[in-house]
Amino acid sequence: MLSFSCSEDPEAVPQSGEVTLVFDHVVGNFPLSLEDLEYTNANGDGFRVSKFQYYISNLVFRKADGTEYHQPESYYLVDESIPSSKLVSVKDVPPGDYSGLSFTIGVDSARNVAGAQTGALDPANGMFWSWNTGYVFLKLEGTSPQSKNGGLVFHTGGFQAPHNSLRTVSLPFLAGQKLRVEASRTPRVSLSADVLRLFQGVNTIRFSELSSTMGGANSVKVADNYTRMFTVGHMRE
Repeated sequence: MLSFSCSEDPEAVPQSGEVTLVFDHVVGNFPLSLEDLEYTNANGDGFRVSKFQYYISNLVFRKADGTEYHQPESYYLVDESIPSSKLVSVKDVPPGDYSGLSFTIGVDSARNVAGAQTGALDPANGMFWSWNTGYVFLKLEGTSPQSKNGGLVFHTGGFQAPHNSLRTVSLPFLAGQKLRVEASRTPRVSLSADVLRLFQGVNTIRFSELSSTMGGANSVKVADNYTRMFTVGHMRE
């Protein structure tokens, strides 16, 4: 009697792919321009922006059937002044059709207390307070004539109750759109972050009343708003 053994052809196993997330920063209908332009928020407050940066972490890609891919070690610092930081390449994504994604704004509690780190989490990036208080999750700095001292300094952070400013953003893709991941393509997903939504939404921020946050209860007010700051734009290969 003859017997045969079969093994899977490695070429028949679907290979993972890469996805590029493209972060665009806007102020309403206008692109964000550092220093150059004065904008007006929904309260009628005028403002200019000199700095805008934030952490995204714990990326999750979600399929229509509910299965998920959690990218390990996903910590990225997005900075308006560094164009390359607004292109986030996510490698080794399992193949398939995805219907949405989610990510955290900020740095999770485990990494906040993990000691000296490198890369995006290097304290030299200027997004770290101390080993007791941890990382700054989002920074917006600028000026406003409505501010009592003329300046705007919004530094949100804090991972412990009652001042936990970690927030998760969940974004379904547009109706009829699917993110197809496979080894032969590198799709690009455009994500728009609207600065105006930092000041309007769950909590209304008036610069005459609140123009500076450095953690604490006021950071929580801003954090509640930035969950609505992001929207999904177009996708292309």
